[in-house]
Amino acid sequence: MATVQYKEATRVYPGTDRAAVSKLNLDIGDGEFMVLVGPSGCGKSTSLRMLAGLEEVNAGSIWIGDRDVTDLPPKDRDIAMVFQNYALYPHMSVADNMGFALKMQNVPKAERQQRVLEAAKLLGLEDFLTRKPKALSGGQRQRVAMGRAIVRNPQVFLMDEPLSNLDAKLRVQTRTQIAALQQRLGVTTVYVTHDQVEAMTMGDRVAVLRDGLLQQVDSPLTLYDAPKNLFVAGFIGSPSMNLLEGDVVDGGVKIGDYVVPVAREVLDKAPGESRLTIGVRPENFGVGEEGIGLNVATVEEMGSDAYLYGALEGSQVASLEDGEAHQIVARISTRRPPKRGDVVRLGVDPSLVHVFSQKSGDRIS
Repeated sequence: MATVQYKEATRVYPGTDRAAVSKLNLDIGDGEFMVLVGPSGCGKSTSLRMLAGLEEVNAGSIWIGDRDVTDLPPKDRDIAMVFQNYALYPHMSVADNMGFALKMQNVPKAERQQRVLEAAKLLGLEDFLTRKPKALSGGQRQRVAMGRAIVRNPQVFLMDEPLSNLDAKLRVQTRTQIAALQQRLGVTTVYVTHDQVEAMTMGDRVAVLRDGLLQQVDSPLTLYDAPKNLFVAGFIGSPSMNLLEGDVVDGGVKIGDYVVPVAREVLDKAPGESRLTIGVRPENFGVGEEGIGLNVATVEEMGSDAYLYGALEGSQVASLEDGEAHQIVARISTRRPPKRGDVVRLGVDPSLVHVFSQKSGDRIS
């Protein structure tokens, strides 16, 4: 087992002006489960492939433990990778697939069989060792790919969206199994996903990337409660945080006809800005006598609670794109939610309001 360090690691693809990954600095602890998350094209898979040795590092360096592996070939890095498409050999049995890398390393047959059997027991695959991949379900194939990585006893596991080919129910089930397995093995793991729910539920820490730049790295709860900027605030959480622009007035920020209370010392952190963005998580709204006016457009009843979707009272939504920008989502705990077409008032505890500078995009509250 080992630590992993990215030191100013940069990757620029030939023929492009902008770096796919730019000056990435990231320290991953021994035995830590680190998740890289972000939208398509943010550089998360490139970062993983740089660590694996599958992409060139144009500047900076990458370390595994006390070794600089920047220029080492993949086979010399003591890593094991689980790919999105499993990459199993169709003509080989499950046992042969799992033990293939050991065979290439000239590990004696008896030891090879022993290690494959131990991994199979760990993953519940003992009854499938003689089958070919085509006779397995998607979830079973994914476990075989995991087993192939486990038998190598690597210093670092690398996983590139390994659950993306599974159906929704199996994804939920398998992600808990992977997280539990990683804790049991204690192997440093770097896991890439575009699904922020996956990231929040699996990682010890989560690194959020955008356009090749690291935005924030923190525990899932810290990312949720204290996002560093507008991008992280809007990306982390499902449904995402409500981000509403308003005018700075005496006592707070005016959203529609309601002034959301914001402390003077917070407003003073954005001198010269006449407009600020406030952020409120859907569950932090409460229907009351006063608050932000919401024209309810859609109600989703979930049983124990309900989601209200709508536009700011009095706003004119001209297009779908415009509507998404101005849409408000509120999660309320009631068995009798408002109806479509109602106008409700959404109050919020000032201590739960995030305030962002529009110039820098950074959180100032």
